Amino acid sequence: MFDRAKFGNRAILVHMDTSDETRRENLSEFVELASSAGAEILETATSSRHTPEAKYFIGKGKAIEIKHLAEQLQADLVLFNHALTPSQERNLETMLQCRVLDRTGLILDIFAQRARSFEGKLQVELAQLKHLSTRLIRGWTHLERQKGGIGLRGPGETQLETDRRLLGQRIKKINKRLEKVRKQREQGRQSRRKAEIPTVSLVGYTNAGKSTLFNALTNAGVYTQDQLFATLDPTLRKVSINNDQNIILADTVGFIRHLPHDLVEAFRSTLQETAESHLLLHVIDACDENRDARAEEVEAVLEQIQADSIHRLVIMNKTDIHGIEPRIDYDAEGHAKRIWLSAQTGEGLDLLRTELGRFFQQEMVIGQITLLPAQGRLRALLYQLGAVSHESVDHSGRYLIELCIARKDLQKLERRESVSLAPKISIAAA
Repeated sequence: MFDRAKFGNRAILVHMDTSDETRRENLSEFVELASSAGAEILETATSSRHTPEAKYFIGKGKAIEIKHLAEQLQADLVLFNHALTPSQERNLETMLQCRVLDRTGLILDIFAQRARSFEGKLQVELAQLKHLSTRLIRGWTHLERQKGGIGLRGPGETQLETDRRLLGQRIKKINKRLEKVRKQREQGRQSRRKAEIPTVSLVGYTNAGKSTLFNALTNAGVYTQDQLFATLDPTLRKVSINNDQNIILADTVGFIRHLPHDLVEAFRSTLQETAESHLLLHVIDACDENRDARAEEVEAVLEQIQADSIHRLVIMNKTDIHGIEPRIDYDAEGHAKRIWLSAQTGEGLDLLRTELGRFFQQEMVIGQITLLPAQGRLRALLYQLGAVSHESVDHSGRYLIELCIARKDLQKLERRESVSLAPKISIAAA
């Protein structure tokens, strides 16, 4: 579909520091992204500007400098550690005479390489097509002409209009297929609700060690690698955390700073597993010097998928690298807030299993409650507490609500509203 100058993986990386914090990116992470995509990094060009330049983003002088560098090193593509507009990409490709890919396109390419399942491939293709639909005009030099000639005369569409129509048809087709997958996932979630098994999801920044921890707890043999976005397809396994308590553990895709919006939308059905979990294990690389900033990025994505109200337990992973002893940090009320462990060596996993068992047996009330239409205030308060896992309405208009709420929050709610809910909750955890 695109007239490209040449193909290959010999790349020059471009990073620009700006005074705008929202546009600022991490250079070392960018190098990891490029390496994960399979790029052969020839050189890294850096610059500083208060604000990006409208035409070339980095300024004409810097663009000419990179052009000479690309010619000298025989680079195949130039990767930008920033989101470029379609016109900026087009202008840069014309100037540099080689392929130009921005940060969003690079992440999409990595996702395309990692997708293994049918659903994962559809989700990545959907995100790619949505991204591509905004950039069609830069791929052609003849879009102003209508098709003509023998066998090409048609209704008068320009090539651009034809491409947009074909893209729209493909996107619509993929959405229909994904809708079927979403229904299948929802059936699976309903089955787990009926089986009264709580779900725990692993979330965290990419390459924090979620899949390694998942394998350590489940022996599932999920693919792990020291690279960004090694896991795209969610995996669920039943785990026994003590003799009489089982949970469903879900391994999910890692997050990253400025995760492309199209990817979040395309993976919404996958991320729904996270949004409907009873507990989130936020896995953090304890040896990462940027761990606080990356934890904030994870929180931002959780808010984006409406999972920020779910109770979280922080897992400080990779303690073996610096010889940190496994331990549990408690808050002022005596509740576990952070567990230090090593998923690679297994040190501290017993602390995690013990805390999970204690959390679901003593701290949480999991079950179903029926509320009348007149009890709308109580229903709203349950939503505010993030206690509603699922809700449906029966033929008489009553709310059938699946609850997962901390026992102390339930007791506090009962005292404040002068109601007694606990006796009405069926299949409540002891």
